[in-house]
Order: sequence, then C-alpha cells, then structure tokens
Amino acid sequence: MPWQDKVSQLMGQPVGISFSNGQGTSGILCRVSGGKVFVIEYLYKTQFALKQYDSRVIQDINGFPPCQNRRPLY
Repeated sequence: MPWQDKVSQLMGQPVGISFSNGQGTSGILCRVSGGKVFVIEYLYKTQFALKQYDSRVIQDINGFPPCQNRRPLY
C-alpha cells in the first residue's frame, strides 16, 4: 500500500520513515500538507524539533508495532 494511503490513519502516532536514498528517521507524524511531511523528532535531553520532509523523497511510512508484553528486567 502506498504511504499516501496510510498517513491519515497514522497522524499523531509514532512512525518510521524511509527515504529513497536509503536513510530513515522516526518520530510522531504531525501532518502532511503542501507536499511536505511534518514529524516531531527527538533531539537531546528535553529537546524536540518539528522537521519537514519533501514528500517526493519519501519511500514509505510505517507505524510502530505494539510492545511485546515482557517481564521487566529490574
């Protein structure tokens, strides 16, 4: 399924984004507007940034899978 068909269901969710150059990123999908995809990404400590990516360089966008129920290690 093309990523454009999935984004409305993924808004506000954690996503992984793969780019056509083989790189990728992850964050919270905020919006898609004007040929741009807007994602909040973690930077450092308490810093986050709203980044925008041209939709033409995006190969795919996928939601994060749910956590497995595992026993805590501590």
